[in-house]
Amino acid sequence: MPEVSRFLGIVIRMFHRGEHGPPHFHATYGGKPIRIEIETLTSMDPMCHSPRVLGLIVEWASRHQAELMENWRLAMERRPLNRIEPLD
Repeated sequence: MPEVSRFLGIVIRMFHRGEHGPPHFHATYGGKPIRIEIETLTSMDPMCHSPRVLGLIVEWASRHQAELMENWRLAMERRPLNRIEPLD
């Protein structure tokens, strides 16, 4: 699964396989995965991370929603994904 960003111990990835469901990305922190829906920026895995970690992920995603949607399109076409700037 290609990594598109990494910040503060959080790794952001997207699958290249034909995933079903709404456009989303995968974040991992401390070995725990979470899926975030791109359009609504809501967790598809409730109670998976602390509010602080979830807040950082959502803050980053809100700054990069258009880039995340573009990467989703590329992933569905099985094309290389673009790197996205980390949270600074």
